[in-house]
Amino acid sequence: MNTSVTPSIVSPHDDSSPSVSMAVIYHSNYGHTKRVAEAIVTGARQQLPEAQVKAVDVHDVDWDFLDQADLLVFGSAVYMGSVTAGFKAFMDSTSKRWYHGKWQGKWAAGFANSGGLSGDKLAVLQQICLYGMQHGMNWIGLPLRPTGHEPHDLNRLSSNLGLMTQSLDGPPEETPGTGDIDTAIWFGDHLAKTVIKHQPKPSIAASDS
Repeated sequence: MNTSVTPSIVSPHDDSSPSVSMAVIYHSNYGHTKRVAEAIVTGARQQLPEAQVKAVDVHDVDWDFLDQADLLVFGSAVYMGSVTAGFKAFMDSTSKRWYHGKWQGKWAAGFANSGGLSGDKLAVLQQICLYGMQHGMNWIGLPLRPTGHEPHDLNRLSSNLGLMTQSLDGPPEETPGTGDIDTAIWFGDHLAKTVIKHQPKPSIAASDS
């Protein structure tokens, strides 16, 4: 499996650039989860023009961008075995979109960050996945085999449902570590590639008779 974090780049000025877009929605109290969200955006922008990929804080939501985006990536820190109160408030605020089926058919993915190696991140990913399923979305996992279990390794926490990262007691510029951030970049690139691959083919106009 190719685990490179330096994917092929699509020029944002190329007329053949894909038209799909994605939003990475997150809640971050101290900046660690925000850094992971931004790394996912960095990876996705290897495949998509800059304007078509945005990191979106739950306290400053661009609803128009979310509603037109093809892929929504949801991320939260782990508090008491669950998403944060801030992220849960965002989830609850989409109930009218759920009622009207506004996000049905979109792609979805998730990530979770905690201080512990486990930190019950799986419970948060399952919670986010269920949320996406209630909206009628299509889930994309993390199909990356671990390169090892050291801080510099990719997918060192062996997660497949979504991205798991660990932030220690330090500033977000230092933690999560290199391996987790590189995995987030890989994840963003993979998500963009997946949506591009499944982008509907443009209809071919019937030729004049």
